[in-house]
Amino acid sequence: MGNRSTIMLQRNEIEEIQKETGFTPNQIVRLYSRFTSLDKSNTGALSRADFLRIPELAINPLGDRIVHAFFRDCPDDQVNFRQFVKVLAVFRPVKRTSIPTIARNTKENKLKFAFQLYDLDEDSKISADEILAVLQMMVGVNIPDDQLESIAERTLQENDLDHDGFISLDEFCAAMEESDVDNRLSLRFLS
Repeated sequence: MGNRSTIMLQRNEIEEIQKETGFTPNQIVRLYSRFTSLDKSNTGALSRADFLRIPELAINPLGDRIVHAFFRDCPDDQVNFRQFVKVLAVFRPVKRTSIPTIARNTKENKLKFAFQLYDLDEDSKISADEILAVLQMMVGVNIPDDQLESIAERTLQENDLDHDGFISLDEFCAAMEESDVDNRLSLRFLS
């Protein structure tokens, strides 16, 4: 399988992906190897079922939402390698590099990704019901529904700056301004 990943990725593709994502050539080859190992049907694309074979996603209470993020811009419900690494690039730790790249791992992109996890109906705003649904995903039955509803309502009230009954992306970003999103939404990739 290691040979397959180096044979199918050409040097110019690796260079283009590096510029698009900021991953090193070695990381790209290793991510491609991981991608091909998930592609059980050998189609060159991943399905939702392929993603759910990843143990960390399978046990994550927000795993379905994270998987959904990979398919947001995929009308055919298949994720190719380039789409795969572009989403993963959001989670790259912020590190200066001498190679010019498209900055996908900015604080703004990380916040937008987090916002989209809450925006269940993809209408570019978060309602109290969506906050409640995500809280229920995260804590299950460990906290009574009335407490979760109270938390959701309070979260909405505290962050709905224009009092329209929703949290916009700008309001979400303002609420998260002091958070350490650069580190909290960063994964170490194949160092």
